[in-house]
Amino acid sequence: MTRKYFGTDGIRGRANGVITADLALRVGQATGLVFRRGEHRHRVVIGKDTRLSGYMIETAMVAGFTSVGFDVLLLGPMPTPAVAMLTRSMRADLGVMISASHNPFDDNGIKLFGPDGFKLSDDDELEIERMIDADLTKKFAKSAALGRAKRIEGVHDRYIEFAKRTLPRAMSLDGLRVVVDCANGAAYRVVPEALWELGAEVISIGVEPDGLNINRECGSTSPQALRAKVRELRADIGIALDGDADRVVMIDEQGHLIDGDQLLAVIAESWLEDGRLSKPGIVATVMSNLGLERHLAAKGLSLVRTAVGDRYVLEQMREQGYNVGGEPSGHIILSDYATTGDGFVAALQVLAVLKKLDQPMSKVCRRFEPLPQVTKNVRYAKGTAGRPTEHAKVLGAIAAAESRLNGHGRLIVRPSGTEPVIRVTGEGDDPDLVEAVVDDIVGAISEVSAG
Repeated sequence: MTRKYFGTDGIRGRANGVITADLALRVGQATGLVFRRGEHRHRVVIGKDTRLSGYMIETAMVAGFTSVGFDVLLLGPMPTPAVAMLTRSMRADLGVMISASHNPFDDNGIKLFGPDGFKLSDDDELEIERMIDADLTKKFAKSAALGRAKRIEGVHDRYIEFAKRTLPRAMSLDGLRVVVDCANGAAYRVVPEALWELGAEVISIGVEPDGLNINRECGSTSPQALRAKVRELRADIGIALDGDADRVVMIDEQGHLIDGDQLLAVIAESWLEDGRLSKPGIVATVMSNLGLERHLAAKGLSLVRTAVGDRYVLEQMREQGYNVGGEPSGHIILSDYATTGDGFVAALQVLAVLKKLDQPMSKVCRRFEPLPQVTKNVRYAKGTAGRPTEHAKVLGAIAAAESRLNGHGRLIVRPSGTEPVIRVTGEGDDPDLVEAVVDDIVGAISEVSAG
């Protein structure tokens, strides 16, 4: 069924364009009604990042939830994984995170969590979509049953203690100089404080949100400032989170970027040695480098691939019983601790390995040599009959490319989920061959798209 509002990670779009106060109010009403089960007093926790539009959306959602009888607990700026954790620990019926993650400030979004702290099922989202466009007037709460709203204090401390407990009891980060970039986002208070409490020398950047500067030239999608600061201060490690802190990339002491694939390798090997892997393997997406897959195979570990999106990674983890999964972008899901990606908890696991091995970051986190990878985008007209990737000429080009790679590389040809673009990615041992086969497929798509 075609979705009108929900994408792969909640509802997202331009603030006050797609994500209006009216839509936020109706999402609150619809979601509350779908989850109004039983006669108990229902409640929802709402967190947000630091976007200016968060005030508008938060206020509208409070009105929506209270109008259907939900009490609202407002958390203020908090990481997405903290909201998921608090939804469970506070026995709320629902959790809401108002964020557009790594997007610029003028976008925003609404992520929803069930009482178990997991993102909602497809069925629940479809039912909410149906309710958003329905006349809900007769379902509103009676005057005496309207909900109340209040801000909750102390939630930052609860998340800090939760994150610290993911490390071994006696673990200290004493002696480590850490630069952390919080992307002027949701983690700007909790993460620097937690690292300091763990004993690290902490230098913080991206911790001065003004409502407009979230993810702007900072954070996991723009780590240049962090790289420069690590080298300037001769720090041991740099940590870059995104706007809602559900993803992380890191910088070693030499200024080199460590992406999600390398972080997955570090954590998987460490957990294998400690007997903590629930199954001999991890879950990643089709975009994870073939070098990671080969490296894990040499260690006796499998790599199960899913479609792009942490939602699909988590679904596979839950279905198959894996407890480590993630994406190259830095969404790392460690299901022993969290129900969603948690950039800070993932970073702590890497810091624990660093302390255990007593070696520099550049040695600890360079587990494999990534294969050369090329990605090219081809735009096509929205009116094109069918997707270009379904055309015989394109299918033929893909088959020919796979034959030329002959098992020494991979191809991923996938439509964008947000715009009329086909993304063609190739990787392999021979960079010239990879470039050539990608160009062949791009040429075929362009020709078909031109009619």
